[in-house]
Amino acid sequence: MSEIPKILAGQVAVVTGASRGIGKGIALELGAAGATVYVTGRTVTPGHLPGTVAGTAAEIDALGGTGIAVVCDHHDDAAVEQLFARVRADHGRLDVLVNNVYNSPAAARWLGRKFWEVPAKAWDETFDIGVRSHYVASVFAAPLLIESGGLIVNISSPGAQRYMHNAVYGAGKTAVDRLTADFAHDLADTEVTAVSLWPGIVDTELLQLVPADDQGRRLVTLPGEGTFDLAAAETPRFPGRAVAALAADPKRRTRTGKSWKVADLAEEYGFTDLDGRIPRAD
Repeated sequence: MSEIPKILAGQVAVVTGASRGIGKGIALELGAAGATVYVTGRTVTPGHLPGTVAGTAAEIDALGGTGIAVVCDHHDDAAVEQLFARVRADHGRLDVLVNNVYNSPAAARWLGRKFWEVPAKAWDETFDIGVRSHYVASVFAAPLLIESGGLIVNISSPGAQRYMHNAVYGAGKTAVDRLTADFAHDLADTEVTAVSLWPGIVDTELLQLVPADDQGRRLVTLPGEGTFDLAAAETPRFPGRAVAALAADPKRRTRTGKSWKVADLAEEYGFTDLDGRIPRAD
């Protein structure tokens, strides 16, 4: 694999929820492009799923960036505030904030359930870590981002516009996209860009637990939505390449306040997934 151009050399990023999954893939791509990347998460030792904040930071270093692991519980507003105070003290700037933290294992318990079958605690889990956490991080990051004319990326999904998984999931993703639009409104007099990013089906560590069938296919069935072959899924690095392309785009302000599919950005910016494809399994 050829070396990735260091198009983000000198830039500083924060990626929340980057121990594994989409957050890790985004952090790795920003690091590979030369950025200093603060990676947050609660995982310090591997559990049922692999991945730790320190492990992600080490992989960023190996790719030519600078990874900084920060153990942070995004339920704790004071800890989040301290994170951005540290970024200012260390670097005096912030160029990219990626709001990704989300409790996917918890959400997976309620896939395909009717709303009356989903308990209220699922609402709280979705909106506390997944909507409120994005808001809080953005509040503390905003002064730094305004100074740099930076970029906010909120990880969302097509569930903001069509039925996916269950009513709580859809309401949560709609709220994230509404936050993005309203962030852009409030930041209209600055140079900050705020966008939502819609990955497709991403072959995360959680989905990698899906075993192969007798034909060697890894199929995942989402109740009420269909069965998907994970061979067509995207890697977590694919949305990372979208974030890196946005961060390097001097004209990205034209995209502010809107939601963007990763595959559409791939076609516009000319990047692919690790295997050279532009996956469209969403």
